[in-house]
Amino acid sequence: MAENHPTAPSPAVQAAPEALSPWREAWRVFRSNKAALMGLALLTLVVLTMIVGPGLYGVPPYDIVAQPFTEPFTDSKVWLGTDYLGRDVLAGLLVGGRATVMVGLAAAVVAVTIGVTVGALAGFFGGWVDTALSRLTELFQVLPALLFAMVLVTLFTPSLTVVVFAIGVVVWTGTARLARAEFMRLRNLEYANAARAMGAGSLRLMLREILPNALPPLIVSATLIVGAAILFEAGLSFLGLSDPNVMSWGLMIGNNRRNILECWWAVTFPGAAIFITVLAVSLIGDGLNDAFNPKLHLR
Repeated sequence: MAENHPTAPSPAVQAAPEALSPWREAWRVFRSNKAALMGLALLTLVVLTMIVGPGLYGVPPYDIVAQPFTEPFTDSKVWLGTDYLGRDVLAGLLVGGRATVMVGLAAAVVAVTIGVTVGALAGFFGGWVDTALSRLTELFQVLPALLFAMVLVTLFTPSLTVVVFAIGVVVWTGTARLARAEFMRLRNLEYANAARAMGAGSLRLMLREILPNALPPLIVSATLIVGAAILFEAGLSFLGLSDPNVMSWGLMIGNNRRNILECWWAVTFPGAAIFITVLAVSLIGDGLNDAFNPKLHLR
Protein backbone atom coordinates (compact mmCIF):
# COMPACT_ATOMS: atom_id res chain seq x y z
CA MET A 1 0.00 0.00 0.00
CA ALA A 2 1.32 3.42 -0.96
CA GLU A 3 2.18 5.58 1.99
CA ASN A 4 0.26 8.82 2.18
CA HIS A 5 2.46 11.85 2.64
CA PRO A 6 1.04 15.20 3.61
CA THR A 7 1.36 17.59 0.73
CA ALA A 8 2.15 21.26 1.14
CA PRO A 9 -0.74 23.53 0.31
CA SER A 10 -0.47 25.13 -3.09
CA PRO A 11 -0.09 28.90 -3.33
CA ALA A 12 -3.67 29.10 -4.56
CA VAL A 13 -5.08 27.65 -1.34
CA GLN A 14 -2.70 29.34 1.11
CA ALA A 15 -4.28 31.70 3.60
CA ALA A 16 -4.63 35.21 2.33
CA PRO A 17 -2.70 37.91 4.17
CA GLU A 18 -4.57 39.59 6.95
CA ALA A 19 -6.51 42.60 5.73
CA LEU A 20 -5.48 45.97 7.06
CA SER A 21 -7.81 47.92 9.33
CA PRO A 22 -9.55 50.90 7.68
CA TRP A 23 -7.32 53.38 9.52
CA ARG A 24 -4.11 51.54 8.61
CA GLU A 25 -5.27 51.24 5.01
CA ALA A 26 -6.00 54.98 4.99
CA TRP A 27 -2.51 55.70 6.32
CA ARG A 28 -1.00 53.44 3.65
CA VAL A 29 -2.83 55.35 0.91
CA PHE A 30 -1.98 58.71 2.49
CA ARG A 31 1.75 58.06 2.72
CA SER A 32 1.80 56.95 -0.92
CA ASN A 33 0.56 60.43 -1.89
CA LYS A 34 3.70 62.53 -2.39
CA ALA A 35 1.81 65.82 -2.45
CA ALA A 36 0.10 65.01 0.86
CA LEU A 37 3.44 64.07 2.45
CA MET A 38 4.92 67.33 1.21
CA GLY A 39 2.02 69.21 2.78
CA LEU A 40 2.51 67.35 6.06
CA ALA A 41 6.23 68.18 6.02
CA LEU A 42 5.53 71.86 5.30
CA LEU A 43 2.94 72.13 8.06
CA THR A 44 5.23 70.35 10.52
CA LEU A 45 8.02 72.79 9.65
CA VAL A 46 5.69 75.77 10.13
CA VAL A 47 4.45 74.51 13.50
CA LEU A 48 7.95 73.69 14.79
CA THR A 49 9.20 77.10 13.68
CA MET A 50 6.38 78.82 15.56
CA ILE A 51 7.02 76.78 18.70
CA VAL A 52 10.79 77.10 19.00
CA GLY A 53 11.51 80.09 16.74
CA PRO A 54 10.50 82.98 19.04
CA GLY A 55 12.51 81.56 21.94
CA LEU A 56 15.62 81.03 19.83
CA TYR A 57 15.40 84.38 18.05
CA GLY A 58 14.52 86.30 21.20
CA VAL A 59 13.34 89.57 19.62
CA PRO A 60 9.92 90.92 20.67
CA PRO A 61 7.80 91.66 17.59
CA TYR A 62 6.69 95.11 18.79
CA ASP A 63 10.16 96.43 19.68
CA ILE A 64 11.79 99.01 17.39
CA VAL A 65 15.19 97.45 16.69
CA ALA A 66 16.54 99.34 13.65
CA GLN A 67 15.85 102.10 11.17
CA PRO A 68 12.47 101.92 9.41
CA PHE A 69 12.43 100.42 5.90
CA THR A 70 15.63 98.45 6.41
CA GLU A 71 15.79 96.09 3.44
CA PRO A 72 16.10 92.33 3.98
CA PHE A 73 19.54 90.68 4.02
CA THR A 74 21.33 94.03 4.40
CA ASP A 75 21.65 94.01 8.19
CA SER A 76 22.80 90.93 10.10
CA LYS A 77 20.70 91.99 13.12
CA VAL A 78 17.43 92.03 11.15
CA TRP A 79 17.63 89.29 8.52
CA LEU A 80 14.29 90.03 6.87
CA GLY A 81 14.41 93.80 7.34
CA THR A 82 12.15 96.12 9.28
CA ASP A 83 8.72 97.59 8.70
CA TYR A 84 7.64 101.23 8.53
CA LEU A 85 8.23 101.65 12.29
CA GLY A 86 11.54 99.79 12.49
CA ARG A 87 10.14 96.54 13.91
CA ASP A 88 11.80 93.24 13.02
CA VAL A 89 9.83 91.47 10.27
CA LEU A 90 11.27 88.05 11.14
CA ALA A 91 10.24 88.45 14.78
CA GLY A 92 6.73 89.30 13.64
CA LEU A 93 6.62 86.23 11.40
CA LEU A 94 7.73 83.88 14.17
CA VAL A 95 5.34 85.23 16.80
CA GLY A 96 2.48 86.11 14.46
CA GLY A 97 2.22 82.59 13.12
CA ARG A 98 1.13 81.36 16.53
CA ALA A 99 -1.97 83.55 16.60
CA THR A 100 -2.87 82.89 12.96
CA VAL A 101 -2.61 79.11 13.13
CA MET A 102 -4.11 78.78 16.60
CA VAL A 103 -7.11 80.90 15.60
CA GLY A 104 -7.51 78.72 12.50
CA LEU A 105 -7.43 75.51 14.54
CA ALA A 106 -9.74 76.83 17.26
CA ALA A 107 -12.23 78.21 14.73
CA ALA A 108 -12.21 74.85 12.93
CA VAL A 109 -13.04 73.12 16.23
CA VAL A 110 -15.97 75.52 16.79
CA ALA A 111 -17.21 75.09 13.21
CA VAL A 112 -16.96 71.30 13.29
CA THR A 113 -18.70 71.14 16.67
CA ILE A 114 -21.61 73.25 15.45
CA GLY A 115 -21.77 71.53 12.08
CA VAL A 116 -21.64 67.97 13.41
CA THR A 117 -24.24 68.74 16.08
CA VAL A 118 -26.70 70.32 13.65
CA GLY A 119 -26.08 67.77 10.91
CA ALA A 120 -26.26 64.78 13.25
CA LEU A 121 -29.59 65.87 14.74
CA ALA A 122 -31.06 66.59 11.32
CA GLY A 123 -29.88 63.35 9.75
CA PHE A 124 -30.70 61.07 12.68
CA PHE A 125 -34.18 62.28 13.60
CA GLY A 126 -35.41 63.48 10.20
CA GLY A 127 -38.95 64.85 9.94
CA TRP A 128 -39.59 68.34 11.27
CA VAL A 129 -36.20 68.38 13.03
CA ASP A 130 -34.47 67.86 9.69
CA THR A 131 -36.63 70.49 8.01
CA ALA A 132 -36.02 73.13 10.68
CA LEU A 133 -32.25 72.55 10.91
CA SER A 134 -31.88 72.36 7.13
CA ARG A 135 -33.59 75.75 6.77
CA LEU A 136 -31.28 77.14 9.46
CA THR A 137 -28.25 75.78 7.61
CA GLU A 138 -29.45 77.31 4.34
CA LEU A 139 -29.96 80.66 6.07
CA PHE A 140 -26.35 80.77 7.24
CA GLN A 141 -25.16 79.43 3.89
CA VAL A 142 -26.58 82.33 1.88
CA LEU A 143 -25.15 85.00 4.20
CA PRO A 144 -21.95 86.72 2.98
CA ALA A 145 -19.44 84.92 5.19
CA LEU A 146 -16.75 87.58 5.54
CA LEU A 147 -19.29 90.39 5.94
CA PHE A 148 -21.18 88.43 8.60
CA ALA A 149 -17.94 87.72 10.47
CA MET A 150 -17.05 91.42 10.32
CA VAL A 151 -20.43 92.31 11.81
CA LEU A 152 -20.03 89.81 14.65
CA VAL A 153 -16.52 91.06 15.49
CA THR A 154 -17.65 94.69 15.36
CA LEU A 155 -20.51 94.03 17.78
CA PHE A 156 -18.05 92.90 20.46
CA THR A 157 -14.61 93.99 21.64
CA PRO A 158 -12.06 92.70 19.10
CA SER A 159 -10.18 89.78 20.63
CA LEU A 160 -8.94 86.37 19.55
CA THR A 161 -11.88 84.69 21.30
CA VAL A 162 -14.39 86.81 19.42
CA VAL A 163 -12.57 86.19 16.12
CA VAL A 164 -12.57 82.42 16.74
CA PHE A 165 -16.30 82.47 17.50
CA ALA A 166 -17.10 84.67 14.48
CA ILE A 167 -15.17 82.48 12.06
CA GLY A 168 -16.62 79.28 13.50
CA VAL A 169 -20.17 80.61 13.18
CA VAL A 170 -19.81 81.43 9.47
CA VAL A 171 -18.01 78.30 8.18
CA TRP A 172 -19.92 75.41 9.79
CA THR A 173 -22.59 74.90 7.11
CA GLY A 174 -20.57 72.57 4.85
CA THR A 175 -19.78 70.25 7.74
CA ALA A 176 -23.44 70.25 8.78
CA ARG A 177 -24.60 69.16 5.34
CA LEU A 178 -21.96 66.43 5.23
CA ALA A 179 -22.83 65.18 8.74
CA ARG A 180 -26.53 65.16 7.88
CA ALA A 181 -25.92 63.01 4.80
CA GLU A 182 -23.70 60.57 6.73
CA PHE A 183 -26.09 60.17 9.66
CA MET A 184 -29.03 59.75 7.31
CA ARG A 185 -27.13 57.02 5.46
CA LEU A 186 -25.90 55.16 8.54
CA ARG A 187 -28.90 55.38 10.89
CA ASN A 188 -30.72 52.37 9.37
CA LEU A 189 -27.80 50.04 8.70
CA GLU A 190 -27.65 46.62 10.35
CA TYR A 191 -25.35 47.50 13.23
CA ALA A 192 -27.44 50.57 14.11
CA ASN A 193 -30.65 48.51 14.04
CA ALA A 194 -29.01 45.82 16.18
CA ALA A 195 -27.92 48.38 18.78
CA ARG A 196 -31.42 49.88 18.73
CA ALA A 197 -32.97 46.43 19.26
CA MET A 198 -30.68 45.91 22.28
CA GLY A 199 -32.12 49.00 23.91
CA ALA A 200 -29.60 51.69 22.94
CA GLY A 201 -31.02 55.19 23.22
CA SER A 202 -30.76 57.91 20.61
CA LEU A 203 -27.76 59.60 22.24
CA ARG A 204 -25.81 56.36 22.48
CA LEU A 205 -26.67 55.45 18.90
CA MET A 206 -25.45 58.82 17.66
CA LEU A 207 -22.24 58.98 19.70
CA ARG A 208 -21.20 55.33 20.04
CA GLU A 209 -22.47 53.68 16.87
CA ILE A 210 -22.94 56.19 14.04
CA LEU A 211 -20.42 58.98 14.74
CA PRO A 212 -17.29 56.74 14.68
CA ASN A 213 -18.32 55.44 11.26
CA ALA A 214 -19.00 58.96 9.99
CA LEU A 215 -15.63 60.31 11.12
CA PRO A 216 -13.51 59.86 7.95
CA PRO A 217 -15.33 62.41 5.73
CA LEU A 218 -15.77 64.73 8.72
CA ILE A 219 -12.01 64.67 9.35
CA VAL A 220 -11.42 65.71 5.74
CA SER A 221 -13.95 68.52 6.11
CA ALA A 222 -12.32 69.71 9.34
CA THR A 223 -8.91 69.82 7.66
CA LEU A 224 -10.22 72.02 4.86
CA ILE A 225 -11.96 74.29 7.37
CA VAL A 226 -8.60 74.97 9.04
CA GLY A 227 -7.27 76.49 5.82
CA ALA A 228 -10.40 78.57 5.32
CA ALA A 229 -10.29 79.78 8.93
CA ILE A 230 -6.65 80.87 8.56
CA LEU A 231 -7.62 82.96 5.53
CA PHE A 232 -10.59 84.42 7.42
CA GLU A 233 -8.37 85.37 10.36
CA ALA A 234 -5.85 86.99 8.03
CA GLY A 235 -8.64 88.96 6.34
CA LEU A 236 -10.13 90.18 9.61
CA SER A 237 -6.70 91.15 10.96
CA PHE A 238 -5.89 92.93 7.71
CA LEU A 239 -9.04 95.02 8.14
CA GLY A 240 -8.12 95.83 11.75
CA LEU A 241 -10.91 93.68 13.22
CA SER A 242 -8.71 91.58 15.47
CA ASP A 243 -6.83 92.20 18.69
CA PRO A 244 -4.19 94.86 17.85
CA ASN A 245 -2.08 93.74 20.83
CA VAL A 246 -1.60 90.24 19.40
CA MET A 247 0.75 89.99 16.44
CA SER A 248 -0.49 87.94 13.48
CA TRP A 249 0.40 87.60 9.82
CA GLY A 250 -2.77 89.38 8.70
CA LEU A 251 -2.08 92.24 11.11
CA MET A 252 1.45 92.63 9.68
CA ILE A 253 0.04 92.91 6.16
CA GLY A 254 -2.63 95.37 7.26
CA ASN A 255 -0.20 97.60 9.16
CA ASN A 256 2.20 97.85 6.22
CA ARG A 257 -0.24 98.00 3.31
CA ARG A 258 0.08 101.79 2.99
CA ASN A 259 3.85 101.48 2.54
CA ILE A 260 3.89 98.49 0.23
CA LEU A 261 6.02 100.26 -2.42
CA GLU A 262 8.71 101.34 0.06
CA CYS A 263 8.46 98.25 2.28
CA TRP A 264 7.30 95.38 0.06
CA TRP A 265 9.03 92.75 2.21
CA ALA A 266 6.89 93.53 5.27
CA VAL A 267 3.83 92.52 3.20
CA THR A 268 5.35 89.82 0.99
CA PHE A 269 6.85 87.63 3.72
CA PRO A 270 3.67 87.39 5.86
CA GLY A 271 1.65 86.80 2.70
CA ALA A 272 4.03 84.01 1.66
CA ALA A 273 3.74 82.46 5.13
CA ILE A 274 -0.08 82.43 4.86
CA PHE A 275 0.13 80.95 1.37
CA ILE A 276 2.52 78.17 2.41
CA THR A 277 0.47 77.26 5.48
CA VAL A 278 -2.86 77.16 3.65
CA LEU A 279 -1.25 75.23 0.79
CA ALA A 280 0.12 72.65 3.24
CA VAL A 281 -3.29 72.24 4.89
CA SER A 282 -4.97 71.89 1.48
CA LEU A 283 -2.49 69.22 0.37
CA ILE A 284 -3.11 67.30 3.59
CA GLY A 285 -6.86 67.61 3.08
CA ASP A 286 -6.61 66.27 -0.47
CA GLY A 287 -4.47 63.38 0.77
CA LEU A 288 -6.99 62.55 3.49
CA ASN A 289 -9.81 62.69 0.98
CA ASP A 290 -8.01 60.13 -1.19
CA ALA A 291 -7.11 57.99 1.84
CA PHE A 292 -10.68 57.80 3.15
CA ASN A 293 -12.30 57.27 -0.26
CA PRO A 294 -12.91 53.53 -0.73
CA LYS A 295 -13.66 53.96 -4.44
CA LEU A 296 -10.10 55.14 -5.00
CA HIS A 297 -8.78 52.13 -3.06
CA LEU A 298 -10.58 49.77 -5.42
CA ARG A 299 -9.38 51.69 -8.42
